[in-house]
Amino acid sequence: MPMTTADKRTIFRKMHESGCFVLPNPWDVGSARALQHLGFKAIASTSAGFAWSIGKADNRVTLEEVLAHLTALCAAVDLPVNADFEGGFAHEAEKVAANVTRAIETGIAGLSIEDSTGDPAMPLYERAVAIERIKAARSAIDAGGSGAVLVGRCEAFLVGQPDFTIVIDRLNAYAEAGADCLYAPGIRAKEQIATLVKAMDRAGKAEKAEAASEALRRALALHPDDAHTYYYLGEIKRLQDQIGEAALLYEKSVGCTESHI
Repeated sequence: MPMTTADKRTIFRKMHESGCFVLPNPWDVGSARALQHLGFKAIASTSAGFAWSIGKADNRVTLEEVLAHLTALCAAVDLPVNADFEGGFAHEAEKVAANVTRAIETGIAGLSIEDSTGDPAMPLYERAVAIERIKAARSAIDAGGSGAVLVGRCEAFLVGQPDFTIVIDRLNAYAEAGADCLYAPGIRAKEQIATLVKAMDRAGKAEKAEAASEALRRALALHPDDAHTYYYLGEIKRLQDQIGEAALLYEKSVGCTESHI
C-alpha cells in the first residue's frame, strides 16, 4: 500500500528526533526513484539541480515550476520529500506564507526558507524581516495542521559574510520564530561545525542543527554505484571515511541532524 502524505510527514519528523541520517538530493523523478531503490529513507529537492536539469540557472526557476516539480517528486516515491524552497519565492512575509501553503499542498514533508535576498548590495534580509519570514512560514504550516518540518537557513557564509556571530544569532532567532531545524550552508571545516554545534547546544537548540559541511554537498556528484556503496556500507560512517569527520562530529555532538549529499 502506498505511503500516505501524513505517514511521510510523521516518519520525517521522527527521523529528525531519532538520530543522524543522509538526505540525498534528486533532481528529477528518475533520480528520486533510483535513490529510493538504493534504500534511502528520505530525499530532498535541490534548487540548483532542478534548475540545471531544465536548462536554467539556480534561483531562476519560477514558483509554478518548483511546485510542479515537488508534486512530481512526492507522487513518484514512497519517501518523505524535503523541499529546497529557496527564499519562499517572495520578499514579504505574507506572500512567503501564501507560497508555503501552496508548497505544503504538493505533499512535501518539510521545506527550508533562506534569508538571502539575491541582491549583492544587501545580500541578507534585515534581521527583523528575516525573522518575520520564518514566523510566516511557521504560521502557514501550522494553519493547515500538516506537521511539516520547517528549516531556517542562514546564508551568511554563502553571500560573503562568514561571521559566526551573525550565523549563531540568526539561527537562534529562527528557532525562536518556529524553525524545527537550522541550517548554515557554506561552513566547511569540522572546527567551524563544532563551534556552531556548541553554540546551538548552549542555547538549548543543538537538536535542531542541520549539517552544513560543504564536503557533504560535494558528494552530490556521486555515481549511482557509489551511492549504493555509501548507503549499504553504513551511511554516516562511510561518508566520514570519504570526506572527513564532519558527519560523525554532528552525530556525536548533536544527536539529531540531517546531512545533504
